[in-house]
Amino acid sequence: MWDVTEVTPLEGYNLRLRFEDGLAGVVNLGQIIDRFDGVFAPLQDLEYFRQVSVDPEIGTIVWPNGADVCPDVLYSHASGKPIVFDDEPVFSIR
Repeated sequence: MWDVTEVTPLEGYNLRLRFEDGLAGVVNLGQIIDRFDGVFAPLQDLEYFRQVSVDPEIGTIVWPNGADVCPDVLYSHASGKPIVFDDEPVFSIR
């Protein structure tokens, strides 16, 4: 898939993302963050959530505590296209 090249926090748990192929879209991570504890728990605090940045070495978004989200999942959500393996959809966030 494609690496994330830009991230802009928006209202709530929404992020505007741009990918290396030029695709741009808004992703709402609220539904992901609410399901996880551990490293994702601090992201429930919106002030902390807004500290998101792009780590160009791994090609995705990260937070100061090391939390990150797979760029393939982000691309799937931003584009509306499922992740496909052997011609079968294996993941779609929508």
